[in-house]
Order: sequence, then C-alpha cells, then structure tokens
Amino acid sequence: MIVGRQGLTPEKVVAAAADLADEIGFDRVTVSGLARRLGVRDASLYSHVRNLDDLRSRITLLAATELAELLGQAVAGRAGRDALGAFGAAYRGYALRHPGRYASTNRQLDADRFAAAPGPQRILEITSAMFRSYGLTDPDLTDAVRLVRSTFHGFTGLEAAGGFGHPRDLGASWDRAIDALDHLLRSWPPPRR
Repeated sequence: MIVGRQGLTPEKVVAAAADLADEIGFDRVTVSGLARRLGVRDASLYSHVRNLDDLRSRITLLAATELAELLGQAVAGRAGRDALGAFGAAYRGYALRHPGRYASTNRQLDADRFAAAPGPQRILEITSAMFRSYGLTDPDLTDAVRLVRSTFHGFTGLEAAGGFGHPRDLGASWDRAIDALDHLLRSWPPPRR
C-alpha cells in the first residue's frame, strides 16, 4: 500500500500499522518498517504519530475498538452459557484473524490513555455485564474474568501456533472448555477463610 505523503492521515497510518502487525507480529512493527510499507520517509510519519510507543498505543486502541464492537454484537441479548459461548467465539475469531492486533490488546496502556479510550472501556463494560449475569461481584468478578481471559488467551495462542497436535477437533475441545467454564462460573466457590 503506497499512499504518498498527501494521502496520509493518522487513521490511515494506524490502519496500515495494524495490518502490518497482523502480517509480521505486533512486536516487530517499527516506524521505519511502516514508512517502507507506505512508500514514504520515516519523517513523514512523525506528523501523524509521536514515536513508536504512540504508534503501538494507537494500534492497541484500534484493536480494542474493533474487538469491543465484535464482543458487543456477540453478547447482545444473551446471558449465561449462551453469552459466554458467543463472547468466546468472537474473542477467538478476532485473535486468530488478527494476530498482531490481538497481541496489541495484551499491552498495558498508560492510565490516562486507557481512561480516555472508548474501546478498552467498552470491553470492560461488556465483560463485567456478562459475568454479572452469573451473579459474580468483586473480588470474585475480577478473579473469574482473569481465569476466563487466561483460558481464552492460552487456547487461542496454542491454536495459532499449531500447538495442539492431537487429532481431536479443536472446535469440540473449545466447546467443552466453554461448558467447563460455564459450570465453574455457575458454581463459583466461596472465598477462602
């Protein structure tokens, strides 16, 4: 995608960077590499992004906004196992289709940028609402979200890397994992004394 200096906007720069992240990996995106991709000099990009950290933060915000949209659509009007399954399918699908963007969502944003960003905030709202349908409140809510996120992240990471060598259908294993998580969430253990 060669756009030339006149065609650049911050949105185009970030979209191109996100596409590049999906192709080569989020941690391998550089301003120089993006400039080459866009057919411009590095300096041309600095009127649209401050530096590499700013570029990567913007990829994170774009990815969070995209993921929030998918998750919101997936869980709308659903609760319990149905919502968890739809949420998981949207999460897994995004992670597998957009590996670089997805990797960026695991990056910690600075507190001010996070607080002002609608994408990450929307993901928190959707996730909290879904887990509250299981009757969970903090600190159990936070613990349950961490467990489910770790399960989804681990499964999709292993799947993307080809780490499941057994011939059992991955979709069947995924569905059983959702069933097991749903069972656990419905019978969440009381706090330890």
